[in-house]
Amino acid sequence: MDIFLDVLDTFVFDRLYALILPDSTASPGNINSSILNYHVKVYFPLEPSRWAEASLWKRDNMARQTLSLFLMIWFFGLAMYLIGSFILYHTLYDKRLLQHPRYLPNQIQQEIKQGLYAMPVMAILTAPLFLAEVRGWSKLYNFASEAPFPGYSWLQYPLFVCFTDSGIYWIHRGLHHPLIYCWLHKPHHKWVVPTPFASYAFHPLDGWSQSLPYHIFPFIFPLQKVAYLGLFIFVTLWTVLIHDAEYLSTSEIINGAACHTMHHLYFNYNYGQYITIWDRLGGTYRKPEEDTFMRNLKNTGKTIGKED
Repeated sequence: MDIFLDVLDTFVFDRLYALILPDSTASPGNINSSILNYHVKVYFPLEPSRWAEASLWKRDNMARQTLSLFLMIWFFGLAMYLIGSFILYHTLYDKRLLQHPRYLPNQIQQEIKQGLYAMPVMAILTAPLFLAEVRGWSKLYNFASEAPFPGYSWLQYPLFVCFTDSGIYWIHRGLHHPLIYCWLHKPHHKWVVPTPFASYAFHPLDGWSQSLPYHIFPFIFPLQKVAYLGLFIFVTLWTVLIHDAEYLSTSEIINGAACHTMHHLYFNYNYGQYITIWDRLGGTYRKPEEDTFMRNLKNTGKTIGKED
């Protein structure tokens, strides 16, 4: 995130903070460029903006970094959520599900409303974790040559998937405990027949807690920065994809939309995020299958009902 932050500092935040908290002693263009854009210069040359030192909040100010990271997480996540959900809904999503008896009136509007409420709170809670990474307290590294041993650049991907899948399984399963479920996880299970817009339609503490394994990973294991950014995008899109309810794969290994649909329909099954290993070990795996309503609907060839 430090690279992304440097780019946004140059093109957005320098000017923004100069307007909000101007430094009357500084002149625009009077810049000590040797101390700016360090992270970006590692990858490609980028001259600092003329406003780089025109604010009382310099780039290395912790409060400024925290606020900038919050805005980045919020708007980037919001764009990924709305654009990804919109595309999946209008391409892959099976509109016959809108006729399902457990599909709620005006459900999509309710899902979006809940998602819009959750995302800024999640961004606030996530910003300190990204701040720790930006300030160099994690094991993130720049280039493959800096990997701990040859071949780790490839190993980091399955290691990330296995670690985060295990963490999410146990966190998600814990959220179903009767003492926690009613006040934290129940809002997400309002969507028994979810659409892609349900992917972030949950209580903010629920969503944040399930994201913790992603953020904890680079503090325990080395991870290349570009890989981390790519995995962050992948995780966001995967979360949307498994709520599209379209059975692109009925694999008994991949915990995709088919498996996650079973979780929403039957509640105490398929807690995992990517693979079914932990569900199998924990006795919570349910093989993906279409429920009776959908089988009858497809067999009779009924037309699609009116969409939200």
